[in-house]
Amino acid sequence: MRLLLFDIDGTLVDTGGVGRSSLQEGMRLAFPEAVGDQEVPPLDLAGATDLGLTRFLFETFEVEQTPENETAFLDFYVGVLRRHLIAEDGVVRGRVLLGVNALLDSLSLLPDVALGLLTGNTLEGAQTKMDAYGLARYFCFDSGAYGSDHWDRNELGFVAITRASEKRDHPFSPGQVTVIGDTPKDIACGKACGARTLAVATGGFESASLAGHQPDHLLEDLSSTEEIVSWLMQ
Repeated sequence: MRLLLFDIDGTLVDTGGVGRSSLQEGMRLAFPEAVGDQEVPPLDLAGATDLGLTRFLFETFEVEQTPENETAFLDFYVGVLRRHLIAEDGVVRGRVLLGVNALLDSLSLLPDVALGLLTGNTLEGAQTKMDAYGLARYFCFDSGAYGSDHWDRNELGFVAITRASEKRDHPFSPGQVTVIGDTPKDIACGKACGARTLAVATGGFESASLAGHQPDHLLEDLSSTEEIVSWLMQ
Protein backbone atom coordinates (compact mmCIF):
# COMPACT_ATOMS: atom_id res chain seq x y z
CA MET A 1 0.00 0.00 0.00
CA ARG A 2 1.04 3.58 -0.70
CA LEU A 3 -0.40 6.68 0.97
CA LEU A 4 -0.02 9.78 -1.22
CA LEU A 5 -0.71 13.09 0.51
CA PHE A 6 -1.19 16.11 -1.74
CA ASP A 7 -0.94 19.78 -0.90
CA ILE A 8 -3.62 21.91 -2.61
CA ASP A 9 -2.56 25.47 -3.41
CA GLY A 10 0.30 25.68 -5.89
CA THR A 11 0.38 21.88 -6.21
CA LEU A 12 -3.06 20.89 -7.47
CA VAL A 13 -4.66 24.27 -8.20
CA ASP A 14 -3.97 27.96 -8.59
CA THR A 15 -6.83 30.05 -7.18
CA GLY A 16 -5.44 33.29 -8.57
CA GLY A 17 -5.15 34.88 -5.14
CA VAL A 18 -8.72 34.15 -4.06
CA GLY A 19 -7.57 32.42 -0.86
CA ARG A 20 -5.49 35.37 0.31
CA SER A 21 -8.18 37.97 -0.39
CA SER A 22 -10.80 35.77 1.29
CA LEU A 23 -8.74 35.52 4.48
CA GLN A 24 -8.30 39.28 4.55
CA GLU A 25 -11.98 40.00 3.93
CA GLY A 26 -13.01 37.30 6.41
CA MET A 27 -11.02 39.09 9.13
CA ARG A 28 -12.79 42.36 8.41
CA LEU A 29 -16.20 40.72 8.52
CA ALA A 30 -15.56 38.67 11.64
CA PHE A 31 -14.02 41.48 13.73
CA PRO A 32 -14.97 44.84 12.21
CA GLU A 33 -14.39 46.76 15.43
CA ALA A 34 -10.90 45.34 15.90
CA VAL A 35 -9.85 45.92 12.29
CA GLY A 36 -11.55 49.28 11.84
CA ASP A 37 -10.04 51.23 8.96
CA GLN A 38 -6.68 49.50 9.24
CA GLU A 39 -5.30 47.56 6.31
CA VAL A 40 -5.11 43.79 6.73
CA PRO A 41 -1.38 43.05 6.29
CA PRO A 42 0.01 40.91 3.46
CA LEU A 43 -0.14 37.20 4.22
CA ASP A 44 2.60 34.68 3.44
CA LEU A 45 0.53 31.67 2.43
CA ALA A 46 3.36 29.47 1.14
CA GLY A 47 3.03 26.35 3.24
CA ALA A 48 1.16 28.18 6.00
CA THR A 49 -1.78 26.74 7.92
CA ASP A 50 -5.07 28.57 8.34
CA LEU A 51 -4.75 28.25 12.12
CA GLY A 52 -1.26 29.73 11.94
CA LEU A 53 -2.54 32.63 9.83
CA THR A 54 -5.40 33.08 12.30
CA ARG A 55 -2.89 33.44 15.13
CA PHE A 56 -0.97 36.05 13.16
CA LEU A 57 -4.09 38.08 12.34
CA PHE A 58 -5.38 37.89 15.90
CA GLU A 59 -2.04 39.11 17.25
CA THR A 60 -1.96 41.91 14.67
CA PHE A 61 -5.42 43.21 15.59
CA GLU A 62 -5.32 42.24 19.26
CA VAL A 63 -8.20 39.76 19.05
CA GLU A 64 -8.33 37.24 21.88
CA GLN A 65 -7.06 33.79 20.88
CA THR A 66 -10.06 31.65 21.82
CA PRO A 67 -11.60 28.62 20.06
CA GLU A 68 -14.82 30.61 19.65
CA ASN A 69 -13.05 33.49 17.91
CA GLU A 70 -11.07 31.09 15.71
CA THR A 71 -14.27 29.34 14.64
CA ALA A 72 -16.04 32.64 13.94
CA PHE A 73 -13.18 33.91 11.77
CA LEU A 74 -12.73 30.68 9.81
CA ASP A 75 -16.48 30.42 9.19
CA PHE A 76 -16.50 33.92 7.71
CA TYR A 77 -13.42 33.08 5.66
CA VAL A 78 -14.94 29.94 4.11
CA GLY A 79 -18.14 31.84 3.29
CA VAL A 80 -16.16 34.55 1.50
CA LEU A 81 -14.03 31.91 -0.25
CA ARG A 82 -17.12 30.23 -1.70
CA ARG A 83 -18.44 33.55 -3.03
CA HIS A 84 -15.12 34.63 -4.51
CA LEU A 85 -14.11 31.30 -6.01
CA ILE A 86 -17.17 30.91 -8.21
CA ALA A 87 -18.35 33.98 -10.11
CA GLU A 88 -22.02 34.88 -10.53
CA ASP A 89 -21.97 33.37 -14.02
CA GLY A 90 -20.77 30.07 -12.56
CA VAL A 91 -17.21 30.39 -13.87
CA VAL A 92 -14.59 29.19 -11.41
CA ARG A 93 -11.68 31.53 -10.90
CA GLY A 94 -8.19 30.08 -11.16
CA ARG A 95 -7.33 26.71 -12.66
CA VAL A 96 -6.30 23.12 -12.10
CA LEU A 97 -2.56 22.90 -12.67
CA LEU A 98 -0.87 21.10 -15.55
CA GLY A 99 -1.02 17.30 -15.40
CA VAL A 100 -3.06 17.09 -12.22
CA ASN A 101 -6.21 15.49 -13.63
CA ALA A 102 -4.30 12.89 -15.64
CA LEU A 103 -2.12 11.99 -12.66
CA LEU A 104 -5.04 11.67 -10.24
CA ASP A 105 -6.99 9.65 -12.81
CA SER A 106 -4.10 7.18 -13.08
CA LEU A 107 -3.46 6.94 -9.35
CA SER A 108 -7.13 6.51 -8.47
CA LEU A 109 -7.26 3.33 -10.60
CA LEU A 110 -4.52 1.63 -8.59
CA PRO A 111 -5.96 -0.64 -5.87
CA ASP A 112 -2.93 -0.33 -3.60
CA VAL A 113 -2.95 3.48 -3.45
CA ALA A 114 -4.73 5.72 -0.95
CA LEU A 115 -5.04 9.39 -1.90
CA GLY A 116 -5.34 12.07 0.74
CA LEU A 117 -4.82 15.77 1.29
CA LEU A 118 -2.19 17.33 3.52
CA THR A 119 -2.92 21.03 3.35
CA GLY A 120 -2.85 24.25 5.30
CA ASN A 121 -6.47 24.82 4.35
CA THR A 122 -9.15 24.04 6.88
CA LEU A 123 -11.23 20.94 6.12
CA GLU A 124 -14.10 23.15 4.92
CA GLY A 125 -11.75 25.28 2.84
CA ALA A 126 -10.19 22.20 1.26
CA GLN A 127 -13.60 20.75 0.41
CA THR A 128 -14.70 24.07 -1.07
CA LYS A 129 -11.69 24.25 -3.37
CA MET A 130 -11.75 20.62 -4.39
CA ASP A 131 -15.49 20.79 -5.15
CA ALA A 132 -15.06 23.96 -7.21
CA TYR A 133 -12.29 22.48 -9.37
CA GLY A 134 -13.87 19.03 -9.75
CA LEU A 135 -11.17 17.22 -7.79
CA ALA A 136 -13.16 16.14 -4.73
CA ARG A 137 -13.94 12.72 -6.23
CA TYR A 138 -10.29 11.68 -5.94
CA PHE A 139 -9.89 12.18 -2.20
CA CYS A 140 -11.18 10.71 1.03
CA PHE A 141 -11.47 13.83 3.17
CA ASP A 142 -11.42 11.96 6.48
CA SER A 143 -8.03 10.43 5.61
CA GLY A 144 -6.07 13.66 5.35
CA ALA A 145 -4.89 16.48 7.58
CA TYR A 146 -5.82 20.14 7.45
CA GLY A 147 -4.86 23.57 8.67
CA SER A 148 -7.72 23.34 11.16
CA ASP A 149 -6.06 20.35 12.86
CA HIS A 150 -2.93 22.14 14.06
CA TRP A 151 -1.21 25.48 13.50
CA ASP A 152 2.16 23.76 12.99
CA ARG A 153 2.32 22.16 9.56
CA ASN A 154 4.97 19.71 10.71
CA GLU A 155 2.38 18.06 12.94
CA LEU A 156 -0.04 17.41 10.08
CA GLY A 157 1.80 14.45 8.56
CA PHE A 158 1.34 12.42 11.73
CA VAL A 159 -2.37 13.30 11.79
CA ALA A 160 -2.85 12.25 8.17
CA ILE A 161 -1.02 8.93 8.60
CA THR A 162 -3.04 8.07 11.70
CA ARG A 163 -6.34 8.88 10.01
CA ALA A 164 -5.51 7.01 6.82
CA SER A 165 -4.34 3.97 8.79
CA GLU A 166 -7.62 3.88 10.70
CA LYS A 167 -9.75 4.49 7.60
CA ARG A 168 -7.99 1.82 5.52
CA ASP A 169 -7.47 -0.53 8.46
CA HIS A 170 -3.83 -0.63 7.37
CA PRO A 171 -0.99 0.69 9.55
CA PHE A 172 0.94 2.84 7.09
CA SER A 173 4.64 3.04 7.85
CA PRO A 174 6.50 6.27 6.99
CA GLY A 175 8.21 4.50 4.10
CA GLN A 176 4.82 3.89 2.49
CA VAL A 177 3.91 7.58 2.57
CA THR A 178 4.78 10.36 0.12
CA VAL A 179 4.02 14.05 0.66
CA ILE A 180 3.60 16.04 -2.57
CA GLY A 181 3.86 19.82 -2.42
CA ASP A 182 5.28 23.01 -3.89
CA THR A 183 6.96 24.74 -0.92
CA PRO A 184 9.88 24.17 1.44
CA LYS A 185 7.34 23.77 4.24
CA ASP A 186 5.75 20.83 2.39
CA ILE A 187 9.16 19.18 2.19
CA ALA A 188 9.85 19.85 5.86
CA CYS A 189 6.42 18.48 6.80
CA GLY A 190 7.08 15.23 4.95
CA LYS A 191 10.52 14.84 6.49
CA ALA A 192 9.11 15.52 9.97
CA CYS A 193 6.91 12.42 9.82
CA GLY A 194 9.49 10.27 8.00
CA ALA A 195 7.68 10.27 4.64
CA ARG A 196 9.20 10.59 1.21
CA THR A 197 8.81 13.98 -0.45
CA LEU A 198 8.00 14.98 -4.00
CA ALA A 199 8.46 18.70 -4.67
CA VAL A 200 6.94 20.39 -7.69
CA ALA A 201 7.89 23.87 -8.92
CA THR A 202 4.36 24.97 -9.83
CA GLY A 203 3.87 27.40 -6.96
CA GLY A 204 5.97 30.31 -5.80
CA PHE A 205 9.32 28.48 -5.56
CA GLU A 206 11.63 27.63 -8.44
CA SER A 207 13.33 24.25 -8.74
CA ALA A 208 16.69 25.56 -7.57
CA SER A 209 15.15 26.90 -4.37
CA LEU A 210 13.25 23.68 -3.67
CA ALA A 211 16.33 21.56 -4.40
CA GLY A 212 18.14 23.25 -1.53
CA HIS A 213 15.66 21.63 0.87
CA GLN A 214 16.54 18.16 -0.43
CA PRO A 215 13.25 16.60 -1.47
CA ASP A 216 13.45 12.96 -2.51
CA HIS A 217 12.22 13.86 -5.99
CA LEU A 218 11.83 17.20 -7.76
CA LEU A 219 9.80 18.08 -10.85
CA GLU A 220 8.91 21.21 -12.78
CA ASP A 221 5.26 20.15 -12.92
CA LEU A 222 3.02 17.09 -12.69
CA SER A 223 2.62 16.50 -16.42
CA SER A 224 4.83 13.37 -16.75
CA THR A 225 2.16 10.96 -15.57
CA GLU A 226 3.90 7.65 -16.25
CA GLU A 227 7.21 8.81 -14.76
CA ILE A 228 5.54 10.14 -11.62
CA VAL A 229 3.40 7.05 -11.07
CA SER A 230 6.46 4.83 -11.52
CA TRP A 231 8.44 6.81 -8.93
CA LEU A 232 5.57 6.98 -6.46
CA MET A 233 5.10 3.22 -6.60
CA GLN A 234 8.78 2.35 -6.02
